[in-house]
Amino acid sequence: MSGNLRCVIVAVDGSEESMNALTWALDNLKLRSPVDDYTPGGSFVVLHVQSPPSIAAGLNPGSIPFGGPSGLEVPAFTAAIEAHQGRITEAILDHSLRICSEKNVKVETKVILGDPKEKICEFVENLQADLLVVGSRAFSPIKRMFLGSVSNYCTNHVQCPVIVVKGKGTA
Repeated sequence: MSGNLRCVIVAVDGSEESMNALTWALDNLKLRSPVDDYTPGGSFVVLHVQSPPSIAAGLNPGSIPFGGPSGLEVPAFTAAIEAHQGRITEAILDHSLRICSEKNVKVETKVILGDPKEKICEFVENLQADLLVVGSRAFSPIKRMFLGSVSNYCTNHVQCPVIVVKGKGTA
């Protein structure tokens, strides 16, 4: 595919589908070559959006029973969730970079905190990306209704083209 792409963002979440999308992008997309010392070539950006601890914990650890204060933050609980999410993010990026290394492709990595649908779209717009590549988990219509589809949301909210790479065996 075109050798005139300046910035390609591949969103990864650790799922097999997102890693397949990364592999597909590295195998099939050709970036712009550097023209001279002043005009850099294109770049792949591997983006991971980490959910805030409140979302990851189901909003909060629960209130104290029998009339205790509600909405109380437990710092140790939040810190434990943040540390766990940090380890997950590190593993996702390590796996992504291993795939890129096997393909001899250098990439930039970026981690953002927030709602994946919104943050991916914001990042794409801020970088003025030429293309967004995402994987598709092929949720059933019921799951998609309750969980939402990041790929569907992105195709409807970013200005650049979006390639949705379906997993092997999905229709």
